[in-house]
Amino acid sequence: MPKLRRATAWFIDFALVAAVASALAVLTFHRVSALVADVPGLATRGGWDLLASRGDVVSASERLGLSLWDETVLYVEEAFGLLVLITFAYQWACLALTGRTVGKGLLGLKVTPAAADRARRTAALRAAVTTAADVAVYALACVLLVEGEFVLSVLVWAVAVAVFLLNALPVLLPGRRSLADRLARTTVAP
Repeated sequence: MPKLRRATAWFIDFALVAAVASALAVLTFHRVSALVADVPGLATRGGWDLLASRGDVVSASERLGLSLWDETVLYVEEAFGLLVLITFAYQWACLALTGRTVGKGLLGLKVTPAAADRARRTAALRAAVTTAADVAVYALACVLLVEGEFVLSVLVWAVAVAVFLLNALPVLLPGRRSLADRLARTTVAP
């Protein structure tokens, strides 16, 4: 049953991350909506682009469309960056302050470092590995996709799946230590 408890704790923590991701998605949607719904601003930008192009309507509209796309991509990239930072901060703060995340706390599990004097450094390392395995590499794949780097995005997506599995699957083995546990020299127990 310890495997089930640990998996349930992970699902609870991941649900919190998914809630943050959803909130960031809504915020990003509203930012993009405000960008394209700003008719006076778009008219001004388009007008200046048209004047600067000396009547080349195609060139002016292309510049306006590309600038809108670039701003939209920037908003999406900012949201992914915030998601990674918030996930790391959540993991690190919970582990550094209490030795457990919300999910682990609800299920009576605690992360114990090998050496007590390294608890904060251990929390940061464990949070970094967990964030990379759960969110960061996937976020990078999504950003590459938005940037138009399709092949690289697929490759990074495959790496993301591999990193996730390398972190998660060892929990099912007899030692029940994830990649994050091994690298940070921690154990998770009641």
